[in-house]
Amino acid sequence: MNYWLVKQEPEAFSWDDFVKANLAVWDGVRNYAARNNLKAMAVGDRVLYYHSVTGKCVVGIAEVSKEAYPDPTDDTGKWVAVELTPLQPLHVPVKLEDIKKDSILVETPLVRIGRLSVMPLTVEQYHRILELGQTKPA
Repeated sequence: MNYWLVKQEPEAFSWDDFVKANLAVWDGVRNYAARNNLKAMAVGDRVLYYHSVTGKCVVGIAEVSKEAYPDPTDDTGKWVAVELTPLQPLHVPVKLEDIKKDSILVETPLVRIGRLSVMPLTVEQYHRILELGQTKPA
Protein backbone atom coordinates (compact mmCIF):
# COMPACT_ATOMS: atom_id res chain seq x y z
CA MET A 1 0.00 0.00 0.00
CA ASN A 2 1.11 3.53 -0.76
CA TYR A 3 0.16 6.78 0.94
CA TRP A 4 -0.76 10.10 -0.63
CA LEU A 5 -2.00 13.57 0.18
CA VAL A 6 -4.35 15.53 -2.07
CA LYS A 7 -5.14 19.21 -1.73
CA GLN A 8 -8.48 20.85 -2.36
CA GLU A 9 -9.92 24.26 -1.61
CA PRO A 10 -12.84 23.71 0.77
CA GLU A 11 -14.87 26.38 -1.05
CA ALA A 12 -14.66 24.26 -4.21
CA PHE A 13 -15.11 20.77 -2.68
CA SER A 14 -14.81 20.42 1.08
CA TRP A 15 -14.43 17.24 3.10
CA ASP A 16 -18.14 17.51 3.95
CA ASP A 17 -18.99 17.77 0.23
CA PHE A 18 -16.80 14.72 -0.41
CA VAL A 19 -18.55 12.71 2.30
CA LYS A 20 -21.99 13.67 0.95
CA ALA A 21 -20.98 12.68 -2.58
CA ASN A 22 -19.26 9.51 -1.28
CA LEU A 23 -17.00 9.61 -4.33
CA ALA A 24 -14.71 12.11 -6.02
CA VAL A 25 -13.37 12.00 -9.53
CA TRP A 26 -9.96 13.61 -9.05
CA ASP A 27 -9.71 15.34 -12.40
CA GLY A 28 -8.51 18.67 -13.73
CA VAL A 29 -4.93 18.21 -12.50
CA ARG A 30 -2.59 20.01 -14.90
CA ASN A 31 0.83 19.53 -13.35
CA TYR A 32 3.17 16.82 -14.64
CA ALA A 33 4.49 15.77 -11.22
CA ALA A 34 0.95 15.57 -9.81
CA ARG A 35 -0.16 13.61 -12.90
CA ASN A 36 2.65 11.12 -12.39
CA ASN A 37 1.55 10.71 -8.78
CA LEU A 38 -2.04 10.05 -9.92
CA LYS A 39 -0.71 7.42 -12.34
CA ALA A 40 1.15 5.72 -9.47
CA MET A 41 -1.94 5.37 -7.27
CA ALA A 42 -3.41 1.89 -6.81
CA VAL A 43 -6.81 0.76 -5.60
CA GLY A 44 -6.75 0.63 -1.81
CA ASP A 45 -3.98 3.19 -1.35
CA ARG A 46 -4.71 5.62 1.50
CA VAL A 47 -5.07 9.32 0.78
CA LEU A 48 -5.09 12.20 3.24
CA TYR A 49 -7.47 15.02 2.32
CA TYR A 50 -6.04 18.49 2.85
CA HIS A 51 -8.01 21.74 2.84
CA SER A 52 -5.84 24.29 1.04
CA VAL A 53 -6.07 28.09 0.96
CA THR A 54 -8.76 28.25 3.69
CA GLY A 55 -8.02 26.19 6.77
CA LYS A 56 -4.72 24.73 5.60
CA CYS A 57 -5.12 21.43 7.40
CA VAL A 58 -5.48 17.70 6.87
CA VAL A 59 -9.10 16.82 7.62
CA GLY A 60 -9.79 13.27 6.49
CA ILE A 61 -8.74 9.90 5.11
CA ALA A 62 -9.85 8.52 1.75
CA GLU A 63 -8.85 5.61 -0.40
CA VAL A 64 -8.22 5.16 -4.09
CA SER A 65 -11.26 3.36 -5.50
CA LYS A 66 -10.34 3.54 -9.21
CA GLU A 67 -6.87 3.80 -10.70
CA ALA A 68 -5.77 6.32 -13.32
CA TYR A 69 -7.84 6.64 -16.47
CA PRO A 70 -8.08 9.40 -19.11
CA ASP A 71 -9.24 12.66 -17.53
CA PRO A 72 -12.73 13.39 -18.88
CA THR A 73 -12.02 17.16 -18.69
CA ASP A 74 -8.98 16.87 -21.01
CA ASP A 75 -9.15 16.92 -24.80
CA THR A 76 -5.41 16.40 -25.29
CA GLY A 77 -5.07 12.89 -23.84
CA LYS A 78 -2.14 13.98 -21.62
CA TRP A 79 -3.91 13.99 -18.28
CA VAL A 80 -5.45 11.38 -16.00
CA ALA A 81 -8.01 11.17 -13.23
CA VAL A 82 -8.54 8.76 -10.35
CA GLU A 83 -11.53 8.11 -8.13
CA LEU A 84 -11.40 8.52 -4.37
CA THR A 85 -13.82 7.37 -1.69
CA PRO A 86 -13.94 8.97 1.77
CA LEU A 87 -13.21 6.70 4.73
CA GLN A 88 -13.19 8.82 7.88
CA PRO A 89 -12.51 12.32 9.19
CA LEU A 90 -9.56 13.06 11.42
CA HIS A 91 -10.67 13.62 15.02
CA VAL A 92 -8.52 16.75 15.12
CA PRO A 93 -7.56 18.57 11.90
CA VAL A 94 -3.78 18.75 11.48
CA LYS A 95 -2.73 22.29 10.64
CA LEU A 96 0.03 23.15 8.19
CA GLU A 97 1.80 25.18 10.88
CA ASP A 98 2.03 22.03 13.05
CA ILE A 99 3.23 19.94 10.10
CA LYS A 100 6.00 22.47 9.44
CA LYS A 101 7.19 22.21 13.07
CA ASP A 102 7.27 18.41 13.19
CA SER A 103 10.65 16.76 12.61
CA ILE A 104 9.05 13.78 10.83
CA LEU A 105 6.85 15.93 8.58
CA VAL A 106 9.09 18.86 7.70
CA GLU A 107 10.41 16.97 4.64
CA THR A 108 6.98 16.18 3.17
CA PRO A 109 6.23 17.56 -0.28
CA LEU A 110 3.47 19.59 1.39
CA VAL A 111 6.18 21.64 3.08
CA ARG A 112 8.89 21.44 0.42
CA ILE A 113 6.75 21.79 -2.75
CA GLY A 114 3.79 23.86 -1.64
CA ARG A 115 2.03 24.13 -5.01
CA LEU A 116 1.91 20.39 -5.71
CA SER A 117 -1.70 19.17 -5.45
CA VAL A 118 -1.13 15.39 -5.36
CA MET A 119 1.87 14.10 -3.45
CA PRO A 120 3.30 10.92 -1.95
CA LEU A 121 3.84 10.38 1.76
CA THR A 122 6.01 7.83 3.48
CA VAL A 123 4.29 5.35 5.77
CA GLU A 124 5.95 7.15 8.69
CA GLN A 125 4.64 10.56 7.56
CA TYR A 126 1.13 9.16 7.04
CA HIS A 127 1.02 7.62 10.51
CA ARG A 128 2.49 10.74 12.13
CA ILE A 129 -0.28 12.91 10.64
CA LEU A 130 -2.86 10.44 11.94
CA GLU A 131 -1.19 10.54 15.36
CA LEU A 132 -1.32 14.36 15.40
CA GLY A 133 -4.95 14.10 14.29
CA GLN A 134 -5.69 11.71 17.18
CA THR A 135 -7.05 9.21 14.63
CA LYS A 136 -6.53 5.47 14.33
CA PRO A 137 -5.59 4.34 10.80
CA ALA A 138 -8.46 3.49 8.48
